[in-house]
Amino acid sequence: MTVDAGSATQERDDNPVNREGEHPAEPEQQTQQEQPEQSDRSPQAEPAKPTRGRTKSSARKTRAVVLTLTVTGTADGEWQAELKHGSKWVAKGLDIPASAVSRAAKELHEELSAPIDEVINEAREQQQAKVAQLEAELEQAKQALAELQS
Repeated sequence: MTVDAGSATQERDDNPVNREGEHPAEPEQQTQQEQPEQSDRSPQAEPAKPTRGRTKSSARKTRAVVLTLTVTGTADGEWQAELKHGSKWVAKGLDIPASAVSRAAKELHEELSAPIDEVINEAREQQQAKVAQLEAELEQAKQALAELQS
């Protein structure tokens, strides 16, 4: 068997040398150690190649939780909430104060709070008008009672 001096030197330079200056006895270990480095390096170091066909949706990987919160209000300023998880009702017909609805809308988004605040303000004005009307009726009833007592 003949060995080329250039190839022998190259082999010796490629093989790691232990502390005593000897080459390792098991060349398979060197190959096994180098292979993971190469396999780790090749897919991550190279840019992703475009694949043909349909790409997978990320929606399949992440589980979406579907909660439906419905908040309804009346012109009188009464608010109710209902919560549905998928197709199952969690809560129905819960009475909610208008101030809580307004605060929640402001926390969620400005686009939600502006229309809700308009509805709440209209309901407030209607209630103030109703209170003024009832106070006038109460005053008339007090006068009628005072006339009957004299």
